[in-house]
Amino acid sequence: MNRDFQLLINGNSRAGSTGQSEPVVNPATGESIGRVAYASPEDLSETVETAARGLREWQAVPPWERGRILKRAADLLRADIEAAALTMSLEQGKPLAEARDEVERSADFLEWGGEQARRISNRIVPSRVAGSRIEIQTHPIGVVAAFTPWNFPMALAAKKFAGALGAGCSIICKPSQETPGSVLVMAKALLEAGVTPSALAVIFGHAAAVSKHLIAAREVAKITFTGSIAIGKRLAAAAGAVMKPVTMELGGHAPVIVCGDVDPEQAADMLVRAKFTNAGQICLCPSRFFVEEGVRERFTARFIEHAKAWRVGSGTDPATQMGPLANARRLEAVARLVDDARARGAAVLAGGQRIGNRGFFYAPTVIVDLPDDAAMLHEEPFGPLAPIIPFSNEKSMLEKANGLEFGLASYIVTNDVHRQQRLADALEYGVVGVNGPLTHRPEAPLGGWKESGIDTEGGIEILDPYHRTKHVSLH
Repeated sequence: MNRDFQLLINGNSRAGSTGQSEPVVNPATGESIGRVAYASPEDLSETVETAARGLREWQAVPPWERGRILKRAADLLRADIEAAALTMSLEQGKPLAEARDEVERSADFLEWGGEQARRISNRIVPSRVAGSRIEIQTHPIGVVAAFTPWNFPMALAAKKFAGALGAGCSIICKPSQETPGSVLVMAKALLEAGVTPSALAVIFGHAAAVSKHLIAAREVAKITFTGSIAIGKRLAAAAGAVMKPVTMELGGHAPVIVCGDVDPEQAADMLVRAKFTNAGQICLCPSRFFVEEGVRERFTARFIEHAKAWRVGSGTDPATQMGPLANARRLEAVARLVDDARARGAAVLAGGQRIGNRGFFYAPTVIVDLPDDAAMLHEEPFGPLAPIIPFSNEKSMLEKANGLEFGLASYIVTNDVHRQQRLADALEYGVVGVNGPLTHRPEAPLGGWKESGIDTEGGIEILDPYHRTKHVSLH
């Protein structure tokens, strides 16, 4: 596979007007699989103008028909699942089985957004004045600028396309430069299904320059972003300066509370899969393991056993359980966190090193005896790192679990229903997984608390961030 990943504007694929591009690297080999185009300021201005026209055209399509189109796009994506999964695995690194699941989940989001489009309605409120009434109308918010990451390159974009297009908005998506193909595959399915060509665009370029241009553009009415807290704050501040609403799904550092009443081996079996899926590069994945003293030794032993046996390799190898990290930056960041823990006296009981010198592979890692000031316990690790922290006092453990700025996901493993409820109530997180892994499916809303986000995506509310209300008083 060696191809050009071009801009998609008004239904046409093309290079940027300056001809600038950069390589797209296969993280399993470190070798280029193609080049991604860069949009110039002139390209961005044209994209915004086209999207403004697309807004008028697409919102005129009846919601019932928008639903039919999004359902057809979902079907087209499912029909091309093998090719789409291969594209994703080659550019992002994840195993093909995980890539297939992501394509299927992306199709589910598109279908769900279409179904919710068919439920858009206005309502009448009786007036206090005889012979009068108040009509509450629902309108698309306008042109949406969406910024999406590389860890789930299709699914995290699909949430935004489903909500925006279902609501009747046009959308300009700026995916990660490192994973351009996945969003392009989905966008082309949407066009083939019948979305107005001017109503969607996929563009690439210098992230700071693109975001500055789109947020400042008068025609752009809404900003939606998935990524780190630091970048989310910068985008939210820029949007706030021009009074544009934002939806933000930001970073996580999920605590896992493993209680002493469970089978520790079964708990480890479940949590290992949750930890090492996508090489740990998931905002929702468990990243701080608080394990009650009574089961700590057995839990840790089983986790180490899995970590040492976990098959790491290219995502295109059917035997692979965990692929590489997505890029050299993640490899360096994960190694830095492990080196910091070692320097502070922590013990690395499995992994703790890069695998080979080709690609960006890092061994599944288990670490114990971490001091409270270890960087790994405060920075989102976003890699295959499992720090295990013993506890015997529930109150002090919860203070640590809730003590960071993160508030996206958390986990509880206990068979005690009263403790489940107590801990779920105490955890200051937007998502709580009890005795099982977390995956965002479209039928439920998901969003972070504290600094991990603003607003939610999914559920029956999936269109809400992309709608605005008009109050019409009729006399």
